[in-house]
Amino acid sequence: MPDKKIFIFDTTLRDGEQVPGCKLNTKEKVELALQLEELGVDIIEAGFPISSPGDFSSVEEISKIIRNATVCGLSRAVKKDIEVAGQALKYAKRPRIHTGIGTSDLHIKSKFNATREEILQRAVQAVGWARQFTDDVEFYAEDAGRTDNDYLAKVIEAVIAAGATTVNIPDTTGYCLPHQYGEKIAYLISHVPNIDKAVISCHCHNDLGLATANSIAGIISGARQIECTINGLGERAGNTSLEEVAMVIKQHKKDLGFYTSIKSQMLNPISRIVSETMRMPVQPNKAIVGSNAFSHSSGIHQDGFLKDALTYEIINPEEVGADGSKIVLTARSGRSALAHRLAKLGYEYTRNDIDVLYQRFLAVADTKKEVMEEDLHQLAKQYQPESATA
Repeated sequence: MPDKKIFIFDTTLRDGEQVPGCKLNTKEKVELALQLEELGVDIIEAGFPISSPGDFSSVEEISKIIRNATVCGLSRAVKKDIEVAGQALKYAKRPRIHTGIGTSDLHIKSKFNATREEILQRAVQAVGWARQFTDDVEFYAEDAGRTDNDYLAKVIEAVIAAGATTVNIPDTTGYCLPHQYGEKIAYLISHVPNIDKAVISCHCHNDLGLATANSIAGIISGARQIECTINGLGERAGNTSLEEVAMVIKQHKKDLGFYTSIKSQMLNPISRIVSETMRMPVQPNKAIVGSNAFSHSSGIHQDGFLKDALTYEIINPEEVGADGSKIVLTARSGRSALAHRLAKLGYEYTRNDIDVLYQRFLAVADTKKEVMEEDLHQLAKQYQPESATA
């Protein structure tokens, strides 16, 4: 059903690029934008046009080449910002201006030295300006996670009336618990009379490690767009990870009933491309795309996996474009893993042989973090019973 589609809004080129050391030039942004479109993202946030001439150029050039995805430019609730964003997007086949303002009392008082009424007026005004350039306007209520729900509902109702077609409910500081964020989305659906005129979007940060959980809670409660980045890149602790939400939705299709247009086989390849281009290594234990995501080193896990991969892997590595499962030999590994790795190298041993080799293997493993192929060849070379063949 159409309402079960979850739109994927990728902000790797905007929020992801805000990570120190991850600055991209126009050529790099264009190349990544093409990869993102091929991946199947619905909206590409290409940059913040007024922030620099380079960012303006990047948004403009991406607008010229992207044909299927919507190209989005960020702005503050400032007329000049919005005008520059509109100019940068003039070549886009499907342009979107993403404008907004802080709505929490903390932002209103400390950041803007304003009142709730003044912020509401500025929000409506910004959407009106953006509508002069495109019919596709997204409004973000910055720090919505800490915004009073009643006031947030008033702002959202007003910006939709002014022409916003998507309303972004950011957990800007990653503060919310999943049930709190889900309840906030549900509150808006129940208390904003014109909410059916717009798509609700989740933009969650990972300060407490809850970005993915909060985004899923958001769509369960009625949101239909998730804003995310490849490898979870973003300000501070990062944003919602695209690969994580895409695979949660895919793996739990029967439970959730949702789907995306993401080609999951591209997740690992694009993760590596983004990591190399943005010079930001992926932590080995990162879900879906980390180098250890499909590695097994515990003897109990290895034995179960070798008998049936489903015992310890809920995703087939090929499904997400990974190189395959790996049996890593350490001092915690068991006999079945040792026999498996030796067999892969061409050595066939009896069970008795493995019992003897295993003791020698442990002596080596206790001196190293990982037993490598050359170590196995050395073990086999030193142990040559009549039953051995290679």
